[in-house]
Amino acid sequence: MSTSASPAAVTKPRAMPTWLIVTIAGLFGLFYAYFVWNAIDFLVTQASGTLGLNAYGWFVLLLAAAFPLIAFGAAFAVGWRRVWWEFSLVLLTGLGVVAVFWLDVIAYSATAGASMLG
Repeated sequence: MSTSASPAAVTKPRAMPTWLIVTIAGLFGLFYAYFVWNAIDFLVTQASGTLGLNAYGWFVLLLAAAFPLIAFGAAFAVGWRRVWWEFSLVLLTGLGVVAVFWLDVIAYSATAGASMLG
């Protein structure tokens, strides 16, 4: 008989305490929320304009508002079991992806805005 514990009985210690996960996620969450707020503000501004928005414009601008939430969720899911600096880098990478997506939406609405307007 073996005296070693079974693999199911051995538990790995957590990479970070819960308070550190919440603190890091909360700080980065503020930046993600800023992108959501900008997207909603831009959506309301475009929708309440003289021409309004067509269905494609609503789709693009609602996606711009939802994308930061999706990116934050994905980055959190990937990084929360890592050490603090890896978790921060994953959230920072997600924030960079959100920033590039937001710039793409702004550039598209500036160049092809007539296709989004009603």
